[in-house]
Amino acid sequence: MFVKRRIPVLAALAALVPLALSACSGGTEAPAQPSGPVTLTWWHNGTTDPIKTVWEKVVADYQKAHPEVTIKAQPLQNEDFGTKVPLALQSAEPPDIYQSWGAGDLASQITSGKVADITGDTKSWIEQATGKFGEKWQVDGKQYGVPFTQHFVGFWYRKDLFQQAGITTPPKTMDELNAAVTALKAKGLAPISVGGKDRWPDAFYFNYFAIRECSTAVLQQSVKAVKLEDPCWTKAGQDLKNFLATEPFQTGFAGTPAQQGAGSSAGLVANGKAAMELQGDWEPGTMSSLTEDKDLESKVGWFPFPSVAGGQGDPAAVLGGGDGYACTTRASKACTAFLQYLVSEPVQTELSAKGTGLPVNAVAAKALKTDVLRQVYDYGTKAPYLQMYFDRAFPTAVGAALNDAVANMFAGQGTPEGIVTAVNQAAAGNK
Repeated sequence: MFVKRRIPVLAALAALVPLALSACSGGTEAPAQPSGPVTLTWWHNGTTDPIKTVWEKVVADYQKAHPEVTIKAQPLQNEDFGTKVPLALQSAEPPDIYQSWGAGDLASQITSGKVADITGDTKSWIEQATGKFGEKWQVDGKQYGVPFTQHFVGFWYRKDLFQQAGITTPPKTMDELNAAVTALKAKGLAPISVGGKDRWPDAFYFNYFAIRECSTAVLQQSVKAVKLEDPCWTKAGQDLKNFLATEPFQTGFAGTPAQQGAGSSAGLVANGKAAMELQGDWEPGTMSSLTEDKDLESKVGWFPFPSVAGGQGDPAAVLGGGDGYACTTRASKACTAFLQYLVSEPVQTELSAKGTGLPVNAVAAKALKTDVLRQVYDYGTKAPYLQMYFDRAFPTAVGAALNDAVANMFAGQGTPEGIVTAVNQAAAGNK
């Protein structure tokens, strides 16, 4: 069993470079910061354990080490951020710290004028703490947020259900995945669960087919231009249509939530009601809170999205992203100091040990709690190319249009050409 190296939080804090709240800021002239004690409101998506308890401990430890700072955490459901953050950024009192997924989503948010440029306050430590991954929270070379975990998407599967269906090795090609679907159906098992109610799990499939069909150069150019012109995008939609025709998902998938309750897509896998789910590395932590099965960990495996015959994409490229936080302008220096703590070795080690995500601080990877999480971490960090989820890589409205169009196809109402058209029309309207 891998032995975790634990570091007492307060002792580690004392060894950190002092988090000076009066550090210089970067970018345009920042508004005056609060003097004296400061209260920070913090919106995060840690609504269930294990991360809920981790964040509660982080707040308690940070406040003990920094008595001049009070943090009022407000956990929100993951799916609520898409509507609540834009509204909050238009209000007079947005949260001081809020969950951010970076890239185009963050670029859309900074137009509100409420998101702080924290370049100056992070430049002395962010690369050491987050590597090159921190650049995903930059816009035009300026830092507007800090990631605390990185994520890679692949198939989580029940080894026991695969064995029941006579599947001896995880699928490596689409033909093998289709054969696995057929074998599982023959045993009366739901091959794959998907949380269609939340739309973004549907989009993972189109995302991956695009990554397999389109070259890295095309992916990068298309994201930069916010325009889908290459025929590979339509081919990806056709791949998705063909896959949907095999009817691989559970009955009623369009109304199934992704993570809420035992009947969610994650809960179906956790309770042995479905054999697979295409999800991020957060899946084990999510599943553990949705089942009474204490042996679940030993029953779950992982494999990357299969190769697609004839595709121009790198078959080892990975879809992913990360969780992070952005600061609003009212108390950005205090906020940035807190974010520095979140990417410090003690907090990153605690997050890794509890199975809440993959660390951005490489020194904490040794604390990942299971072999399968270490497998995902190694695969993702060594992948030749990481494509951020398209609904985050594109501006918010464009990403939402893509997810809607893919969901329509899942509902039997869309076309491959319709996905491309929806994205391009949304991009034209976003300019």
